[in-house]
Amino acid sequence: MRKYMKRKNKAKTETASSGPVYGGDFDFDTIRMIALDLDGTTLTRSGLTRRTKETLEEAIRRGIQVVIATGRVYASLPEPVKKLQGLRYIITSNGAHISDAATGEILYSDCMDPKAVDEVLTILPREPYPVEVFTGGKAYIARSVYEDLAENGSDFMSVKYVMRTRTPVDDIYELMREHKNAIENINVHFPEQTARIRMWERFAKLPRMTVTSSTHHNIEIGGVTTSKARALAEICGKLGLELSHVMAFGDSPNDLAMLEECGFGVAMGNATEDIKTAADFVTITNEEEGVAYTVRTLLFHEKDGAPARMSPRERLRAWLRRGK
Repeated sequence: MRKYMKRKNKAKTETASSGPVYGGDFDFDTIRMIALDLDGTTLTRSGLTRRTKETLEEAIRRGIQVVIATGRVYASLPEPVKKLQGLRYIITSNGAHISDAATGEILYSDCMDPKAVDEVLTILPREPYPVEVFTGGKAYIARSVYEDLAENGSDFMSVKYVMRTRTPVDDIYELMREHKNAIENINVHFPEQTARIRMWERFAKLPRMTVTSSTHHNIEIGGVTTSKARALAEICGKLGLELSHVMAFGDSPNDLAMLEECGFGVAMGNATEDIKTAADFVTITNEEEGVAYTVRTLLFHEKDGAPARMSPRERLRAWLRRGK
């Protein structure tokens, strides 16, 4: 297993009310890889935009690797993402798997310890909260929960997303027992924060697992060594790179490790405050195509086709106008 080291010299940044302005001295010509969370980061509500797609494919043509690093399972990846020209690697389930983007072949696995799954099974069946199990590249949910969501909706789960990406099973805990040697992730959803915090703290005390999240209403239980950062380190090792050569984008706690460990961490404007604090730079939101904006301004050194006399505020306005 390739080890990764936390970088010692984070680049300094400045924040301006006129828009995101980088004020440090980081050498962006050292970036050889872009690592991208999907939901709340690369994707907008309508999916992968044309401008973001073209920007990422241009980065690949320039010799910069693009790696997807998502909490999703492989089966729920949007087709336009998998079809990015030149994409080689996809990290799924918060780092449990690395897959070949062209074939879907699993190149690396870091699933939960079966003993950790047994520990989860002593706790969750006694709780009333919806549970999702990720295994074999698919996401499963109890049929009773699936049908209730379809009929009654939910205030704390995305019903359309669940209907589109989850497979219902009669007994979610029996599925967990049957596949305990290959559990990628276990997601638990909560209608209110008191229960979420209580369960987070309870699982965080157990030694064989990690706990993170990607929304304000869930926790995601994974292997003790599983993270997007560790999976990225594996890919870097294959390519003869270091994590210092990576620019990583994210918005949620499950992105924290890779933003801290990679050479340059970028938080989206819609990111949680802890992610913004950990990042080297805070860009505009995912809905404003912050990934494309940052890659073009910082890595491609573009000025958005704007005259040099334009202020950062004016350049940002020009970017947003052209996106409409």
